[in-house]
Amino acid sequence: MPTPVSEHNSHGSLSIPRSSQTDGATLNGTATPTAAHSASGHSWAASEATLAPDRDRDSQLQSLSDQLKVEKRIKEGAENLLQMNLNDALRSEVETELATAKQKIQIIQKSLDSLSGRGVRKRSMETNGNGRRKFTGQPLRPTVEWREEGSERDDFRSLMHQANSTIKALVHLSRQHPHNHPSSSAPSPSGSPSTSTLPNPATATEAELNRARIEHMAKLIALLQRNLRVRYELDMGEVVHAVLPSLADKASKQARATAYRLIRHALVDSHSVRRLGEQHLDWYIVKTLSRDNKHTVEKEQVIKLIRTVVDIGSERHSPNSAVGSGTVPLSDAVMRALIAVAEYPEDPFKPICVQTLTEILLIDIELMARTGGIRVLLHALAEGPLEMAPLLSAAFLHIIDSPKTRAYLHPGTDLEIALSGITDAYGKGFEHQEKLKGCTGIVSSMLRTWSGLMYCCINDMTAIRAVIDCLRIPSLETREVILDMFFDLLNIKPPEWHRAFIDGRRLTMYRRSRQSADLTQPAQIPHRPQDTLKLTDQYIALLILVFSKAGLLDALTSMFEESSVGSELSRKAMLLMAEILQKANRVLPLSIAARIQALPRVFSLASDYNDNEHRIVGSSALSAIDSFNRHLSRLQPAVKGDTRPRANSIEDAVRRGQRQVEQAKLKMSMQMDDKTFQNLLIETQVMLTKDHTKWNFDTLQELVDGPLHSAKRMEEAIKVSRYIRKLMSFFHPFNHRFCDIANTKGNQRWVRLGCSLLDAFMASPDGIRFLREDEFLSQLVKSFAQLDPSSPSPVQDPIFSKKRMQETLTCGYFEMLGTLSKRKEGVDLLENFKLFTAFYHLTELRSRDDLIKGIVENLDYSIDGHSRIVLSKALTSVYKHVRHYATNYLGGLIRASQTAHAWMLRLLLTQLYDPAPEVRELAVRFLEEACESTDVLQMVVEMQPTLDHLGEVGHPLLLKFMSTPTGFRFLYAANYIDREMELWFHERNLHYVVHIEVFLAKAFSQNASEDDDDDVLAFEGIVPPHFYGVMAKTELGCEVLQEKGHFSEFAHFIRRHGLESEDQEVILKLKSVLWAVGNIGATERGLPFLEEEEIIPAILEIAEQSLVLSVRGTCFFVLGLISSTPQGAEILDDYHWEATLSPLGLPTGLCVPLDVDKFVSIPHWDCVASEGADDSRLASPESAEENEVMTAIYNLANTVIANSASRSLTKMKSKPEYRHIFSSPSMLYRALHTISSQKYRLPVRRYILDLFNIDLDADVVNQLSECAISLRVPLAAQAPSEPSEPSPVQSQPPPPTFRPRRVRHHVDESDEEESDVEEKDLAQKKPRAPVMSLRPKSRIIGFT
Repeated sequence: MPTPVSEHNSHGSLSIPRSSQTDGATLNGTATPTAAHSASGHSWAASEATLAPDRDRDSQLQSLSDQLKVEKRIKEGAENLLQMNLNDALRSEVETELATAKQKIQIIQKSLDSLSGRGVRKRSMETNGNGRRKFTGQPLRPTVEWREEGSERDDFRSLMHQANSTIKALVHLSRQHPHNHPSSSAPSPSGSPSTSTLPNPATATEAELNRARIEHMAKLIALLQRNLRVRYELDMGEVVHAVLPSLADKASKQARATAYRLIRHALVDSHSVRRLGEQHLDWYIVKTLSRDNKHTVEKEQVIKLIRTVVDIGSERHSPNSAVGSGTVPLSDAVMRALIAVAEYPEDPFKPICVQTLTEILLIDIELMARTGGIRVLLHALAEGPLEMAPLLSAAFLHIIDSPKTRAYLHPGTDLEIALSGITDAYGKGFEHQEKLKGCTGIVSSMLRTWSGLMYCCINDMTAIRAVIDCLRIPSLETREVILDMFFDLLNIKPPEWHRAFIDGRRLTMYRRSRQSADLTQPAQIPHRPQDTLKLTDQYIALLILVFSKAGLLDALTSMFEESSVGSELSRKAMLLMAEILQKANRVLPLSIAARIQALPRVFSLASDYNDNEHRIVGSSALSAIDSFNRHLSRLQPAVKGDTRPRANSIEDAVRRGQRQVEQAKLKMSMQMDDKTFQNLLIETQVMLTKDHTKWNFDTLQELVDGPLHSAKRMEEAIKVSRYIRKLMSFFHPFNHRFCDIANTKGNQRWVRLGCSLLDAFMASPDGIRFLREDEFLSQLVKSFAQLDPSSPSPVQDPIFSKKRMQETLTCGYFEMLGTLSKRKEGVDLLENFKLFTAFYHLTELRSRDDLIKGIVENLDYSIDGHSRIVLSKALTSVYKHVRHYATNYLGGLIRASQTAHAWMLRLLLTQLYDPAPEVRELAVRFLEEACESTDVLQMVVEMQPTLDHLGEVGHPLLLKFMSTPTGFRFLYAANYIDREMELWFHERNLHYVVHIEVFLAKAFSQNASEDDDDDVLAFEGIVPPHFYGVMAKTELGCEVLQEKGHFSEFAHFIRRHGLESEDQEVILKLKSVLWAVGNIGATERGLPFLEEEEIIPAILEIAEQSLVLSVRGTCFFVLGLISSTPQGAEILDDYHWEATLSPLGLPTGLCVPLDVDKFVSIPHWDCVASEGADDSRLASPESAEENEVMTAIYNLANTVIANSASRSLTKMKSKPEYRHIFSSPSMLYRALHTISSQKYRLPVRRYILDLFNIDLDADVVNQLSECAISLRVPLAAQAPSEPSEPSPVQSQPPPPTFRPRRVRHHVDESDEEESDVEEKDLAQKKPRAPVMSLRPKSRIIGFT
């Protein structure tokens, strides 16, 4: 039986199928998956001459396409390699491979073209016996369905068959010495058809074997990528066994890279990772990670493999365990190798290794502490790269939060390394400024979190004092960066005139520009008053307390004293001090703010009459701060949201004067005599010329605004002089005078003139009659009719074309029509001329958003009638963008209205049922904002809208409804209260915690993207409504809450689990319960619940004693909520927590402790990390030479004597009596064990591995595994050492992992028995050697 012939090329899996060279038959008469293997270049022409069966043509095309992709990748890789610095031999080899790849691409392309052409020609010439063409259309439907059902199954079977064949081929290629494996004979052609044409491992060169292995591994990777199910079916042990020869040192780096890539693609779950851990790959990975930058392709793949193992195989902590208590399946040997790469600044893979170690830190902190990874990450945090600083700082802040993981850091020394960029900046000049900015960013992010702030407050705020004291160094040029950090930390946004303040200029010049800028802006009602205090303000209040206690104001005063003349830096310090005083006055209680406002040192300088320089400095600082305060109060905006004219407004005085002048002018113009009026008509030039550019516009405007508002003058202008007819003809659309004027800012005055003229018409019966008889409105109707798509005679250039609307004053017609809609007479005119009918049709045009916008924006809706119907039609348009725009405009109308209008609210409620979710969300947002007013809320509740269909979007509205007695009864009757109460009790309390903590993280994050700004602004820092808090606002809600008994359960949970520090699930629930209790206590009706259960002392105890810092922060905010009522503030005052009051004496919802140290202090802890602690020891070397070599290797870890140790090793290697040592597998294992248990830099690790003349392969790895057993000292024989403190995180033995685990003290009994047997056998074979410690031996060299 003939077999398919395949010859392996040097690149990839090029599979050119061809039939047998004997009789053209295939195995068993069918096309087998193995009949498509690669052929060499010289046989491709012969393969083209033989046609494959027609049923295999599609599969052949697919196979050729796959081969073409592979060759193109080879070509791209070769071209990329040629761009690197290569030696001549390697460059020549790459160029040869590139030429071969190009040639094969051409041949494959020709084969594809030929095969495709033959298939097309054959189908076109197919005929039946009668000479008619065969049916070549779609097959019948049942056939299609049958093929679809079986295609996936057949595809998996074929792919699985190909994968197994490829693995068998790789196993065949691994048998380089068949005589050494008598039990495994070469497979027969019939048993493994894919190996029939593989190169003979016994005779082929290493380069040929490498090419064949790469080809088959790439083919297997492609199969795994195509079908995920194949990955699950493959056995990881078989895959690793097949690729082991490709991982050996004799293989090429491309082969090793492909092998690592194949193993990575074969990993699918933790079981496959455990199977991988049984294959002893650690030493291959260690060797790869120690290679230089010439092997980047190999190192990249092994790092990707490690990251995949961490991602897939790690056992992360369960919800009820501590943070960092998981297990990462990496051995200490691999971890030390990865850490060495992350530590070496010149390695291109340092950033990704640092990121990988950061991820491992959050999963298995014990492993990181044992192998020295924490130390490396701390150095990376201090020294860069800067782009990794946010990730690293966030990871360490997460670690600090929990006491179990916090114990792995040395208090007061470890994390303070992040401050070195600031504290070491002295004498480094401006070139150090970038690093200083990055360091201040890290410090800022630390102080914006509870864990970072409280950690920096240990040891009497040593870390914060160190940063502040840098401001006292006069010669430090980069102190401005530190000042900017405090501006940012305290959320101080300097005003637009701060530059003038810093330059020392007067500030009065900024008054007028600030006001004019405000007047030109459109009037918008903001969501909430600007002075509303937020959660962030409460945190900033605590920061001000901490900074003032750490001496920030004294340090700023020291900056004043440096020069009596003053400098930009000292004035910036004054600006910071003034801003701190302003903010302290706003967010701190009066008693605390008064102590800060005292500024004793500044006043003592100003009153020091013995030293004139001191007096000048102090007086200047006080004068500058006073100037700042006066200027700030002068520019303070009026009360937001109050558009009522105020008698004491400075702007009103100006406006009032302007109005009086205008009224006087109008009165004089109304009393004008006939002669003066006639002269004015002539002076406008309207009667003399049609050219509007020659008209006297100012006189014309004065005439329209004044005399023409008189009925007598209007009648005279219409009937006697026909002046109005000539003026009005200018605005007629078909005259192309007004509507052809360019749309510029200066020409907008003609639109205003037209609106004033229509106003004048509406003021007199003659004017209304004139408009009814004039052609102005009728021409507008005809102009709108030109846009009718069903018009029998379309106009080429209609008046209201899109171009004219943009470029000319045609758009002004809508403003003029809007003027008419403001009066009842004008509305009647619009109805009579059927302009509203035209508006209805215009709102249905698909692509004329400009017309719809012009109509909706300019119509007046104060009169009930067609105008509101037009708006309603736009709100219910078939086009989503029109509905969205109309809803947005309606929301603006509601904002701007002084009183609530029922018709507006009804239209807005209609939008809640819009089919588009974007429109519904917009309507909900506007309605929620409008319901801030009690009157509006009551009106909406009485309308009783149905909001169940809105889902999560409608919850804020429903909560607002609940806050009123009517709304609560309505929702209670609809069973909403009971349903939501159960949901909040079991689920939504937890969601609420996540919602608030995410907001606070975003609000304090310096790296928040612009996309997140909308979410931050939507929250606005105000405590979002809580279901239980809203319930407590009504008497009926309190009764329901009392009946359900939920508050009693909350109080019981707080007392029982208040000081929990390990169980993450309990801690999260504790936070949710605290927020619920705080929101209930924030209402006057809810506070008695807290008093009855006496829960406030328990919350205060948690705030001051909890070991979880984020729980303390939650209590801090909750106490602020409780202080929102006068009774709550009074209760907290008895416990020495003082509430911030408004000028009227009302609580603002902010509360701070009088004893800050008691709140921010953390109990001292002892670090439990023991880097380099190794519980496995090796027997000492047998000979003095071996002992000397190992001593030198140990000394390489000591940077002081490393150079002399390396010279000693070089000399030893050249001596004959030492050469056998560097070829000994046992000594290689000792070296590997040493670098896997001690800290060695990456070049030193590479140097140690290069000392040995041993190529790593499967046999050597087996010998190393045997050495791991034979050289290990029995546990009983090891020197008794002090019992190490158990890990606070890992309390149970880890599961099988991706490493040959070292024998640890917590092995089980069966392992101990087996090891004892092995140790007894070894003891019988040779005498026990003395125990050798792995401590480096210190030896002074060079002294006698």
